[in-house]
Amino acid sequence: MIAVSNLSLRYGKRSLFEDVNLKFTSGNCYGVIGANGAGKSTFLKILSGEVDQTTGEVSITPGERMAVLKQNHYEFDAFPVLQTVMMGHQKLWQIIREKEEIYAKPDFSDADGIRASELEAEFAEMEGWNAESDAASLLSGLGIEEEYHHRLLGDLSGNQKVRVLLAQALYGNPDILLLDEPTNDLDVHTIAWLEDFLADFKNTVIVVSHDRHFLDTVCTHIVDIDFGKMKLFTGNYTFWYESSQLILRQLSDKNAKVEDKRKQLQEFIARFSANASKSRQATSRKKLLDKLNLEEMQPSTRKYPAIIFKPEREPGDQILQVNDLSYQVAGKFLFSQVTFNMKKDDKIAFVAKDHNAISSLFEILAGHLKPVSGTVEWGVTIRQAYLPADNTNFFKESLNLIDWLRQYSTDQDETYIRGFLGKMLFSGEETLKKSSVLSGGEKMRCMISRMMLHAGNLLVLDEPTNHLDLESITSFNNAIIDFKGPVLFTSHDHHFMQTVANRVIELTPNGIIDRQTSYDEYLSSELVSERRAGLMVS
Repeated sequence: MIAVSNLSLRYGKRSLFEDVNLKFTSGNCYGVIGANGAGKSTFLKILSGEVDQTTGEVSITPGERMAVLKQNHYEFDAFPVLQTVMMGHQKLWQIIREKEEIYAKPDFSDADGIRASELEAEFAEMEGWNAESDAASLLSGLGIEEEYHHRLLGDLSGNQKVRVLLAQALYGNPDILLLDEPTNDLDVHTIAWLEDFLADFKNTVIVVSHDRHFLDTVCTHIVDIDFGKMKLFTGNYTFWYESSQLILRQLSDKNAKVEDKRKQLQEFIARFSANASKSRQATSRKKLLDKLNLEEMQPSTRKYPAIIFKPEREPGDQILQVNDLSYQVAGKFLFSQVTFNMKKDDKIAFVAKDHNAISSLFEILAGHLKPVSGTVEWGVTIRQAYLPADNTNFFKESLNLIDWLRQYSTDQDETYIRGFLGKMLFSGEETLKKSSVLSGGEKMRCMISRMMLHAGNLLVLDEPTNHLDLESITSFNNAIIDFKGPVLFTSHDHHFMQTVANRVIELTPNGIIDRQTSYDEYLSSELVSERRAGLMVS
């Protein structure tokens, strides 16, 4: 068990949270949620001892081992992958290293023999003989093939490193597991593996994630950071969201009724306070009025942007025809023989083993890349609005946000521009921030403002939920569900894919799999299951 008592964290006059008292017990998974800047990751760092709290204390049951998903992706670059994973269990790793050093001595003494015997006993007690095979099994489950197990971590790609560090955190059955955004850079199959792993995990898990499906699948409790406090809710993310919205509605309705009653009493008092026959009633109502109180509704740190896509014109019947499209990089086909016809009501989710295939297809559709072969024919009524995964080129100049968005608008009026920025929560002095210094989430919100301003009647979305907080993801998700036009998109957000898509196209080097189905139905389809099995066998 891990517990916090009277915990507070302040930076000068600013308080992230105050007087936190929580217990995290074995067998449960706690999802920590809150707006950007609320202190989710910082809270995990306090639990791990990486950051000191201002007041209060953190206590862990004596003898329990904590494991943390490392955020420094370069810390273990000089070590082989398999060893990096085994380092996750520090005590076991120290025993292994000390054993090796003793057995490597040229002048092995009696004292060394006694120490080696002690180490061997500890090693056996910790089932050390399975250490390498357990590490290899975790790596394989997370998609790191055996050929990489003995390479240096520094030789692996960025998303492979993330998986190795995740394996390190999971290794050795820790008593307490702290995971900050564990699904970043994982594909849907690896996320499913991690969900299954955590569902079977018997100890304590505390996780920060923006993936709603993941939180729903693994969490038994939600820790909500808001109003400078932390509250513990039993249930998964969806249960918390629906419950919190219900509580807010009930409080708002109650206050509305109180306000109506207040007005009635005030009107009565104003009308009859000078009337001798009604003065006693007026006095009675004045006393009742003094007792009426509105329940204080604290301003939440959560803010939901107003995302609304309004096309200038409705699309016609001819939307998009793609014929025999192929594209390759360095002589290798990312996709080939891609042929499909898009209908007016299609919301097509694209999937691929290599995400670069989808990004390249979207860049071709946007006219930014040329295919090796094939054609793209847009309907004459179509005005597409494109949200690329990589928006670096849009933020090279150091413009304030008003001037940045003005570049993409035919209406140059500042009030008009501010309206679109305001919908994405940029107001006041924030609109004068330089576009070159924005965070990833702020850049994405700017790009969404640009999309709304563009007023396209077809949307192309490449990983639209990247860098967004849960509130922005929810608003964006709802906006795409409500959008009446066609959509081509891809996302690592399972909930987004499931709630939007009515058709799924998988890109392969040798053609496509095209199914008129929901995302969950696609994942559970016999064809995909056979493909997965074939990949696992190979």
